[in-house]
Amino acid sequence: MENTKELTEHSSRVERKRQDSFGMFDGYDSCSEDTSSSSSSDESEEEVAPLPSSLPIIKNNGQVYTYPDGKSGMATCEMCGMVGVRDAFYSKTKRFCSVSCSRSYSSNSKKASILARLQVAGKPPTKKAKVLQKQPLVAKLAAYAQYQATLQNQAKTKAAAVPVEGFSWGNYINSNSFTAAPVTCFKHAPMGTCWGDIAEGVRVEVPNTDCSLPTKVFWIAGIVKLAGYNALLRYEGFENDSSLDFWCNICGSDIHPVGWCATSGKPLVPPRTIQHKYTNWKAFLVKRLTGAKTLPPDFSQKVSESMQYPFKTSMRVEVVDKTHLCRTRVAVVDSVVGGRLRLVYEESEDKTDDFWCHMYSPLIHHIGWSRSIGHRFKRSDLTKKQDGHFDAPPHLFMKVKEVDAAGEWFKEGMKLEAIDPLNLSAICVATIRKVLADGYLMIGIDGSEAADGSDWFCYHATSPSIFPVGFCEINMIELTPPRGYPKLPFKWFDYLRETDSIAAPVKLFNKEVPNHGFHVGMKLEAVDLMEPRLVCVATVTRIIHRLLRIHFDGWEDEYDQWVDCESPDLYPVGWCQLTGYQLQPPAPQSSRDSQSSSSKQKKKAKSQQYKGHKKMTSLQLKEELLDGEEYSFLQGTSDQESNGSASYYIKQEP
Repeated sequence: MENTKELTEHSSRVERKRQDSFGMFDGYDSCSEDTSSSSSSDESEEEVAPLPSSLPIIKNNGQVYTYPDGKSGMATCEMCGMVGVRDAFYSKTKRFCSVSCSRSYSSNSKKASILARLQVAGKPPTKKAKVLQKQPLVAKLAAYAQYQATLQNQAKTKAAAVPVEGFSWGNYINSNSFTAAPVTCFKHAPMGTCWGDIAEGVRVEVPNTDCSLPTKVFWIAGIVKLAGYNALLRYEGFENDSSLDFWCNICGSDIHPVGWCATSGKPLVPPRTIQHKYTNWKAFLVKRLTGAKTLPPDFSQKVSESMQYPFKTSMRVEVVDKTHLCRTRVAVVDSVVGGRLRLVYEESEDKTDDFWCHMYSPLIHHIGWSRSIGHRFKRSDLTKKQDGHFDAPPHLFMKVKEVDAAGEWFKEGMKLEAIDPLNLSAICVATIRKVLADGYLMIGIDGSEAADGSDWFCYHATSPSIFPVGFCEINMIELTPPRGYPKLPFKWFDYLRETDSIAAPVKLFNKEVPNHGFHVGMKLEAVDLMEPRLVCVATVTRIIHRLLRIHFDGWEDEYDQWVDCESPDLYPVGWCQLTGYQLQPPAPQSSRDSQSSSSKQKKKAKSQQYKGHKKMTSLQLKEELLDGEEYSFLQGTSDQESNGSASYYIKQEP
């Protein structure tokens, strides 16, 4: 018996030595799957149960509605008025008791927007009850704060991520022939700056699921299509046969460069479906892989390094107060997921008063920032730091460009156009209310400001969210006039004269347009900035140089948001799966079909009315608004896709 055992072990060692440089078995064709399995089982460090012969589609992580036990409270359906447990309610913000109520409410009118519904008590909604119209601050912020409540254990989001049943990025892209924004468009995302030449045709080594061996084996596959981090792969040898094509995340732990199996002692075994096609698989691979590209040898190391984040739990930061945008508060990092921070305001005893943002967000700063620039700050009721909490080092925060405010600079009272932070689908008439240090400005939206300035918000002078007077008209964007302004269509020249105001000089605005690489129709994953804990399936629908119009798939256009091309709240397809964050799928088709046709007709009519009153030319704007100063406006297009710093949307003549 002992001699037999020794002979068996010796035979196994000899068999292992026969593996070639590809990690394949010499003479694989003459060996059955069973003999190959026995000869490789000792070599493999990781044995698994037999893999299924059918190829699984990798699905993304999705949404799970859970709330802290005992703290979810009750909710009232905004359609039928039924009161029930908040956990059991439907919709993104738990506003409805059922799908039918949500659809009915959505089809009534444009007041489906959370902000558009807020009217003065006792008055019925009017035509002005649209998301573009500003409402009283207290009511808006009360509604905004209502749906900011999130999980008490949100720190465990990564571990608790659950796939969205029925949604797969791969199926979604394949069935609709969509194109995804490339990873290189997202410099803040993992591998965004070191993606390299990964493209169609690159070969990789992946698990072979078309195999009945009890051991985990691999085979070579080529990238057929890229969609963000996700790649559609086809096993080598299938030629034009797509029957076993499958999607996977290229940054996943099971994706390796060609040659990894040989160096790691893992077996390369051709799929069972095509084993009969060739008698010499080694020669086949040599021929197919000569001159082919593969992943860099250190690819997995780069992925791991790019997912290391400097912010740690218990760090203290200053962040915008979500209930009073004009000031900041101290918050503590509760969790870090993919570079996104769950911040809990320091005075929140039960840790439910939180705020989500990316670590590169312009909304967070180091402790002491507010005092240094003269920004309003809410002092904490806590007399001292809690045990274990410590201030985040200043060097971790995103740096803004230095500006020279010594010469001509922004002044209080100057007019401009700005994205409304409480309604990101609108660019509004705005005023500089206060000039802070280091290039920061306090901005107010005309026609809806609180007397005490509690709804002012802070933008840096180089922010891509503020624009010179005339930007919207030149680029065919609907400008939201001051609430209650009677003279429509709105004309800047008349408004400046009536308010005895001047426009902020064009040359003070940021005119840099990076070569961002986005195109209309590209798919991505985007944060719903009105509910920033949510990352949703989204589409780029318009591009105005560096400004992107982001549409959340399945939702009405009024939920769209204007976002900068370099925003840290945009991510490649597959980011949620890679980081373990929950992805919100598109709204069901039935919800889309229930949108009111009358609402769409009104929007179309309003759009036509707006375009029909564009009588002021660029020359008239120069003459009337700038009163002789030497500026000229470059006429833009509705879907301008030009990239590069030379493509300014507004240019100052020397």
